Amino acid sequence: MQPRSPALRIVHVVDSLEVGGLERVVADLAQTQQAAGDWTSVFSLDKTEGLKAELSKAGIDVVEGHKRPGPDLRSVMSLRRWVRGNRIDVVHAHNFVPNYYAAAALLGLGRPPIQVCTLHDMGTRLAKRKLRLLFKASLARTARVAMVGQQVYDRFVEGGLIEPGRASTVRNGVRVERFTPTPERRERARAALGLSGTDVVLGCVGRLVALKNHCRVIEVMPALLVEHPGLRLVIVGDGPQRSALQEQVERLGLLRHVTLAGQRSDVIDLLPAFDVFALPSQTEGLSIALLEACATRVAVVATRVGGNPEIIDDGQTGMLIPVDDNDALRDAIGHLLRDANLRDRLGGAARRWVLENASTRSVRDAYDAFYRAELGGA
Repeated sequence: MQPRSPALRIVHVVDSLEVGGLERVVADLAQTQQAAGDWTSVFSLDKTEGLKAELSKAGIDVVEGHKRPGPDLRSVMSLRRWVRGNRIDVVHAHNFVPNYYAAAALLGLGRPPIQVCTLHDMGTRLAKRKLRLLFKASLARTARVAMVGQQVYDRFVEGGLIEPGRASTVRNGVRVERFTPTPERRERARAALGLSGTDVVLGCVGRLVALKNHCRVIEVMPALLVEHPGLRLVIVGDGPQRSALQEQVERLGLLRHVTLAGQRSDVIDLLPAFDVFALPSQTEGLSIALLEACATRVAVVATRVGGNPEIIDDGQTGMLIPVDDNDALRDAIGHLLRDANLRDRLGGAARRWVLENASTRSVRDAYDAFYRAELGGA
């Protein structure tokens, strides 16, 4: 993968680098761009840890804006100094607040870089009037906007927020080579989670927030246990719903069968432990957790929302179900638990799809073309 000449100087602007799907995409993209010969850095508006250490180890500067609540001029000026002092060519903002901070930081610069934005989700936060107004204002300074999937593109373009002439679709990707499944990785993953080699394991990965709908998987566990009494559910992630989910587990008498594993930095190494992966979300952009499960060759049940149908071809690379439908969720998971051959077929097809369509290398190449279209083919 050779960079086009000349190499670009890029800063990615994010809210933070705390572990999540968006943050994982940015970290992987920045490292792939750097490996290809570009100079990349990341500006985190908030003080952050998360993926900061990984990027620093790869030789990528991470700058923290120490943003205070509300619009913070100090953080804007910190970003402005970084852009000017490092002769940045491309300011790449990720989602809404970073985009309006980037637009403010570039105001009045004598030789402004191009500003582009990637929208990683369906924009439910834009229901907040102030955020929507600030983001809309920042679009006047934004050269191009990428959406991570067709559903996200349709939401913003057909909704009239993004002009079609400035909109593109650039699908998320993962570093597929890191997810190659092997018997040894499966054994280590199960040991790390305290599982035996014979346990049947249902897994979820994602922040513990209401929209991720983890409660639905817990609700169907008693019915699944009737047929699969040794079933274990592992939920990896943390967030404001943790206490409510723990109470739900206790109320249903599931303490022996459900593990809330908390936030983990080794998700890649844990995924091989799962026999089935469930994503019951009410909304998604193009889910990194889903791509990672597919890359690990795990059979998937996901809701038919957002970008999930762009990854999962129902019955071919996984199973799609309606949102908030416990009967459909229970039946799909039960079907996969009963049929190891089906799990193997769907998981294998899902991994092949990711290899062909959603690698980090393809994402880097797409963004390189995206940037250079605005830089005049430099």
